[in-house]
Amino acid sequence: MERKLAEPTFFDIAAADLGGPRTQAFFDKCDRLIPWQEMAASLKDLYGDHAEGGRPPWPVMLMVKCLMLQKWFGLSDPQLEEMLKDRLSFRRFVGLSLNDRTPDETTFVRFRARLRESGQGRTLFDEVVKHLESKGVVMKDGTLVDATIVEAPLGRTGKGGSFTRDQDASHTYKHKRSYHGYKGHIATDTNGIVKDYRFGPASEPDSKYFDELTQDEQIAVYGDSAYRSKERERQLENRGVFNGIVHGRVKGQGDLPQAQRRRNRKLSKVRAVVEHPFAWMKNMGYRRTRYRGLIRNAIDFALTATAYNLKRSFSLLECA
Repeated sequence: MERKLAEPTFFDIAAADLGGPRTQAFFDKCDRLIPWQEMAASLKDLYGDHAEGGRPPWPVMLMVKCLMLQKWFGLSDPQLEEMLKDRLSFRRFVGLSLNDRTPDETTFVRFRARLRESGQGRTLFDEVVKHLESKGVVMKDGTLVDATIVEAPLGRTGKGGSFTRDQDASHTYKHKRSYHGYKGHIATDTNGIVKDYRFGPASEPDSKYFDELTQDEQIAVYGDSAYRSKERERQLENRGVFNGIVHGRVKGQGDLPQAQRRRNRKLSKVRAVVEHPFAWMKNMGYRRTRYRGLIRNAIDFALTATAYNLKRSFSLLECA
């Protein structure tokens, strides 16, 4: 059983109009367009093993809202706790009255641990995609694929000889620079909604998950030259799927032929949309990992993609 929150007090009612108007307008839009009940219901079994007599857990909907707040405002766990204590608009949004206690940073850590331990790391992501598909805002005219590197700290050696480097992370090279961390792979529609994702070590090639991410596509696929191969071209042709993977120069080749350059320019106008999710994530501070371990960071990537999809969907839903 979830803990019960306090009823709004006179002071809550008196302070209802306090706070920044733009922030409140954003929260009003969130409550109007986001299926919070469905998202919380998708995690209904999360507290199934809660022992009777112990302190009741925080409501799932409150915790889901907290995690989305964290991503929309680029907050760490301590910062999220601080903002919930400091900003009335944040408290109202998640459902906390002035008399309620505030979830602390450990609460957020434990909630993500429950997601991990119950195997529900991508449940919220899948629920949001299903909701957006039901609203008709996920386009069916092609799949765009891209990948980005999420750097992880190199670590250091402690006094006792312990090493803090993330053992699941790995090295890769891009543009003659070495990176240590992970790669996030996404498939979007032509509106920029992330339909699917994969997350793995940085050393894995960009093309590793391309076929998985596009296996259900029947119209067209788009990607940069790293995804191009003769075998993939044959497979797409046999499936009757338009091949929107751009041409790249092979070793020893000079400039691309003019026809290929023209084709690349046309495809790049479509393919550019897939870069929007990564641009938003990085603007929100998602440039480096916050955690150690593949599973923890994969969940963090999924939550970031979920928050992006929700925010991206606002203009699409209002125009639908």
